[in-house]
Amino acid sequence: MKVQRSNAEWRNLLTPEQYYILREHGTERPGTGPYLHEDRPGLYRCAACENPLFVADTKFDSGCGWPSFFKTLGPDSVRELEDRSFGMRRTEIRCASCDGHLGHVFPDGPRPTGLRYCMNGHALKFEPLDETA
Repeated sequence: MKVQRSNAEWRNLLTPEQYYILREHGTERPGTGPYLHEDRPGLYRCAACENPLFVADTKFDSGCGWPSFFKTLGPDSVRELEDRSFGMRRTEIRCASCDGHLGHVFPDGPRPTGLRYCMNGHALKFEPLDETA
């Protein structure tokens, strides 16, 4: 389901860091966002609309300073756009539900996909798996 809100509504719902990243296509400084060292089982969702994006067992330590994943949950999770900013050619990753900027994907990840979804921690919301269930 597509989520649409005005800029004023997004500003009221998100922290300043989240708004900068998700709505203004910003990037947090490496090593400063949440979840870089999160290693519990769970689910990563879009911080803006809670769309499910990644399962924790696809997260890996890439050493780049941002949470990295080798696979998304599927086509309803993210969408890809060509990004030619800063004189580079990259693939931007946005939330498929609210179109929020999440990060970029690169072809230097581990097996089985060879992909590295390099995500801004402030663009994510971690939902730990209830291990008592």
